[in-house]
Amino acid sequence: MMDVVNESAVSDFVLLGLSKSWELQTFFFVVFSLLYVATMVGNSLIVITVIADSHLHFPMYFLLTNLSIIDMSLASFATPKMITDYLSGHKTIAFDGCITQIFFLHLFTGTEIILLMAMSFDRYIAICKPLHYASIISPQTCVALVGVSWVVGVMHSMSQVIFALTLPFCGPSEVDSFFCDLPVVFQLACVNTYVLGLFMISTSGIIALSCFILLFSSYVVVLVAIRNHSSKGTSKVFSTCTAHFIVVFMFFGPCIFIYMWPLSSFLIDKILSVFYTIFTPILNPVIYTLRNQEVKIAMRKLKNKLLNSNKATPLHYF
Repeated sequence: MMDVVNESAVSDFVLLGLSKSWELQTFFFVVFSLLYVATMVGNSLIVITVIADSHLHFPMYFLLTNLSIIDMSLASFATPKMITDYLSGHKTIAFDGCITQIFFLHLFTGTEIILLMAMSFDRYIAICKPLHYASIISPQTCVALVGVSWVVGVMHSMSQVIFALTLPFCGPSEVDSFFCDLPVVFQLACVNTYVLGLFMISTSGIIALSCFILLFSSYVVVLVAIRNHSSKGTSKVFSTCTAHFIVVFMFFGPCIFIYMWPLSSFLIDKILSVFYTIFTPILNPVIYTLRNQEVKIAMRKLKNKLLNSNKATPLHYF
């Protein structure tokens, strides 16, 4: 049997992408380029608006700003490379680059999972215990929640990277996806994939499923708590919770499927991975922020301020 040194001789991986069809690749290039630009512009606008408007310096908007930052990061760890690969036709990635993608993917997804739970807790307190909101959800609490989310993200990501670095690779080196992640990479290792699959289920699948159940339960509690309120208020809260849950489901659903069944179809995994790496980062600002009346008012004020500033600036001719 080959020793570990020989088995780990793979230095590059080939990313097979979403399709081999030239027509589909052109379509994906256009669509994903537009989505990526929209994601970066939309989330950047939210961050700038919250920072510029003192009326939005509240705990909820602090959490939303951090969500936008994570979404921009999640959209950037692999999508730009995929877009440029469609142009260059060069779809290889170095082993170190592959490990780096695994690190950042699990860092940002792990952090976002905890942050979504923090935001759910924030909404629960605001709706169910409004009189105690200011004392429970203080600025210090929000900073602590964001800090915990990043610490958990780093710890989870490091566990995945350490695991990946211990795997021996001797070929093949074709990753049947548009980025590197453990469910597809570990199947290229020269070891028994059954044990590796159990590791994936225990470290990622069960965690994602447990967090999803907690989030779902929090939405149910909120809806039950407002059942005696006015129909108008109930309708508004129900609409908000439904929109939030759609985003949560689109983010958690693919993660749960991919990591609970790591030996499932590559085609299904590729389709699902698009949801939480490309679609969810652009949906979050729309669902969580741009539907918020206070944010829309702040954006209009910022736009008017910039327009008036440009009109007031004198032109100098030389």
